[in-house]
Amino acid sequence: MSVLAPLVVILGPTASGKSSLAIRLAQQLNGEVLVCDSTQVYRHFDIGTAKVPLAERHGIAHRLIDLVESEEIFTAGEYRRQALLALTEVSQRGKLPILTAGTGLYLRALLEGLADAPERSEELRARLRAKAQLRGSEHLHRTLARLDPEIARRIGPRDTQKVIRAIEMRILAGKPVGEIHRAGRNSLEGYQVQKIGLSPPRAALYARIDARTVTMLSDGWLDEVRKLSSSVPPDAKPFQFIGYPELLAHLAGRLTMEAAMKKIQLATRQFAKRQLTWFRKEPSVHWLPGFGDDPEVGAAALGLLQAPRA
Repeated sequence: MSVLAPLVVILGPTASGKSSLAIRLAQQLNGEVLVCDSTQVYRHFDIGTAKVPLAERHGIAHRLIDLVESEEIFTAGEYRRQALLALTEVSQRGKLPILTAGTGLYLRALLEGLADAPERSEELRARLRAKAQLRGSEHLHRTLARLDPEIARRIGPRDTQKVIRAIEMRILAGKPVGEIHRAGRNSLEGYQVQKIGLSPPRAALYARIDARTVTMLSDGWLDEVRKLSSSVPPDAKPFQFIGYPELLAHLAGRLTMEAAMKKIQLATRQFAKRQLTWFRKEPSVHWLPGFGDDPEVGAAALGLLQAPRA
C-alpha cells in the first residue's frame, strides 16, 4: 500500500487571512504555498488581485502566480495541469504543499478533476478573436447560442474569453460543452488532503474588506491601473476583475474616487458572500470561526494538522 503525500488546503472568502495562515503554517511545518486563485495567475495585476508582496512572504515560496500575460486565456484545466506539476515538485523535495483556495472552480478542478476537453487551437482562437474585434463580442455570443444554447445561457455576452473557449470546445469536440462536462473525471490521487476553512464573523469580514480596499488604494492600486491601461488591451480578462473597471472609469472621468471605492467595496463584499456559499458545499472541511492572522486560529489550525490521523 503506497503512502499518501500530505496536502493542506486553506479555503475561505477574500480578506479572511488565508495567506497569513498559510505562511505561518509553512514556517512551522516546512511548507510552501500554492495559490489557487484565478486572478493571481496574471502577471502585472498585483495590488488589485491581492498578491502577497515579496517582503511579506517571509521567505516562503509562493507558486502558481504570475503564470500568463494578460492577453492569454487561462482555464481551470490549465490550472489543474500546472498545479499537479507544482504539487509533485514540492512533495518530492520533502516540503508540505499548502494550497490557499479562493477560486472554488479551480479547487474543484484540482481535487475532483475535469472532463476530457479538447486541447486549445490557437488558429481557431485567432479567427474568433478577429471576428469579435470586427463585429463585437455580442455577435460572437450569438454564434455560440446557435452552436450550443445551453452553455451560451451560462456565459455573459461580454465575457469574450469564455465565449471563445466554449465555441472552440463545441467545434473541436463535435458535441455540446455540457456533454463534455458531464463525462467522467479523474480525481486527484496520491495525496491525503486536509481542508481548513476560515469563516470569520460576517460583519467583521465586511469591515476588513472595506479597510483593505482603502489600503490597496493607498498602496498604489490606481497607479497600477493607469500604467496597465497604457500597455494592456482594454478587453483583456484581468480588466474585468473586481476594482479594475471601477478605477478605469475613474481615470476616464466617469466616476469620482469616492464612488469608485464604494463600488469596489460593495462588489468585494458580494464576492465574499458568493465564495462562502460555494465553499460551504465543499466536503470534509474543518471550519475555524476567525481570521487566518488570529494567533488562536493559527494555533487551532496547527493542532489539526499535527493531530494523529486515523
